[in-house]
Amino acid sequence: MRQQSNRTPSEGNRGARVSFPMRLLSAAAVPVAPLFGLALTYLLFHPPRRARHKGPGEAGLPQPEQLRAPIGGGKHLNAWLFKGDPARVVVVGHGIGLNKSASLAHAKFLHDAGYTVCLFDHRNHGESGRDGSAVGLSDKFTTDVTTLVSVLRKQEEHRSAKIAAYGFSFSTFPVFYSLRSAESGVDAIICDSGPSIDLAPLFRNFLDADKIPLPPPFHVRPSRALLEWSMCAAGPAMLRADWPPPVDGHYDKVPMLFLAGELDPILTPPAIDALASRYSHAEVHMLPGVDHLQGLKTDPEKYTSTVLNFLQRAFA
Repeated sequence: MRQQSNRTPSEGNRGARVSFPMRLLSAAAVPVAPLFGLALTYLLFHPPRRARHKGPGEAGLPQPEQLRAPIGGGKHLNAWLFKGDPARVVVVGHGIGLNKSASLAHAKFLHDAGYTVCLFDHRNHGESGRDGSAVGLSDKFTTDVTTLVSVLRKQEEHRSAKIAAYGFSFSTFPVFYSLRSAESGVDAIICDSGPSIDLAPLFRNFLDADKIPLPPPFHVRPSRALLEWSMCAAGPAMLRADWPPPVDGHYDKVPMLFLAGELDPILTPPAIDALASRYSHAEVHMLPGVDHLQGLKTDPEKYTSTVLNFLQRAFA
């Protein structure tokens, strides 16, 4: 049973009563709501650094090789390389505001299955370099993925390897976008909790799911409406992505696995399915009773077998 919250009712709780004083406060916040939305959107892509969830040893993994990949301006991506079969490699990202330690459980089952696994921090996350850019972010986060793949392919042992890119929520978008170039070096992709057919609703859903702490006046109209409008406009503008990507080129050749949580309120199954249905080599697996990014925790056996079976087919 869901616990009752003491938080001010959000606009998503349509049946909730909102006090008159709160409506007045919300009205007073209207002039700053668009700027606040712009600032929140920027912070989503440039979040405060979080400490690691745990280290590799705590997840049952061996000590990794430290890897640094240049992204320009003297800055680098920080990555952990867990060596396995050099001919089968999986490059693994993480969710927004998190870091590579959030994906250690996924690295564990991949490494146990014999794969070489590369866990990395996207720019502005974990131990990777800071990039203060406010526009063109889609290309920048996608470059994080392709840069790691390129660095690995320059190593003799991985030159001819099959390489999959594995993203979660936020990082499913750059993982998927990496296929725009036939030179990406990506042979298969796995997307957990994303991406979706449209970009703008993602920011509204993020607010409605209460993933961003907000001052009480911004939970209700009229300031809430302006806040949503601002974020839904600013997010795609900052990303500057040609979305959804084309259905031809590399997108018509690379195997794709989409994992959609039945209860995901942010990247919903219909939005994921609408995107995946455009591509001939895409398969979607619904995870019953699963919330956002909770697939491995909720049903580890089904989740693990789905991913490993896909990789076995994709790398055959």
